[in-house]
Amino acid sequence: MNLLTPDVRMRGLRSVETGEAFVLSMPLDYPKGSPLNTSRKPPVLRPSQRTETVVNFNVDLNRIQEGRTDVLSDDLAVLYLQYSTQWDSFAHVGARFDVSGSGETEMVYYNGYRAGDDIVGTSDVEESGLRQGAEIVETSHAHALGIDRLAETPVQGPAVLVDLAHHFGAERRVVGYDEWTRVLEADGIDVQPGDMVMIHTGFAELFMENDGDVPAEALARYGALLDGADERLKQWVTDSGVIAIAADSYAIENYPAPLSETNTSLLPFHEHCLFRLGVHLGELWRLSPLAKRLRELERHRFLLTAPPLYLRGAVGSPVTPIATV
Repeated sequence: MNLLTPDVRMRGLRSVETGEAFVLSMPLDYPKGSPLNTSRKPPVLRPSQRTETVVNFNVDLNRIQEGRTDVLSDDLAVLYLQYSTQWDSFAHVGARFDVSGSGETEMVYYNGYRAGDDIVGTSDVEESGLRQGAEIVETSHAHALGIDRLAETPVQGPAVLVDLAHHFGAERRVVGYDEWTRVLEADGIDVQPGDMVMIHTGFAELFMENDGDVPAEALARYGALLDGADERLKQWVTDSGVIAIAADSYAIENYPAPLSETNTSLLPFHEHCLFRLGVHLGELWRLSPLAKRLRELERHRFLLTAPPLYLRGAVGSPVTPIATV
């Protein structure tokens, strides 16, 4: 995001031609259930409590003057921050790495921030807040690299859309460097430093077409994913100068990546971007309507506005991105 300078932002503004705008978020209660990650649950939405009543409609008349006509509603939400359309912070994925050159690996995150000191968590289920009615104890906290650091950066700038669905269809496919660069060449896409790259596969549109309810087995067979273990593809990300990558798929990359002599990570693309480069990742963005319109216009560039929630210490955030073409 250091490359998102005023000049780069102006490049994004100059890409706007029609003034049409597209919301790139699914409803935050999609996907229904937990077909993608059993650890992430749908949001809970409830009315707020006011003394012995709830706020919605049941106004405590002893607290206001008689004769008032106000009808009040107020809600609380319990959110798994990376359940639906989301940004990942740099505190989301780290690695075991010999950060000090001692020959011993440590659990660290981007720029050497330490697990357990700078990014604090718990392995105690009793402290995780999963039990209904359990006392809420703040245990997890990103003292560094939280999503609030991205929220402090006005996330608005030039973006390009790479339409893998158009080239490869709906079948599950792992896309490496050769296929990736062929798509860029075929569509005349020139990725520039400071760009944000959106990857369209059609995956999120499955949820939109089925009221959020898609079986896990159907999801496992659908859409293109990047080959995160492809060293040349990761080098392309490094050389391109992109500042963020988002996709309408879950995880962006083929997960879990095969274990090999050159790859020891389940999520090597995440490790490369979030841990090594400092490139934010977004998942489960709704890109199909935007992709359709850009292809009609024979364009691939647009202005992206996508700030996360300013929630200090969080490792991810829901987001409602806006694309202006």
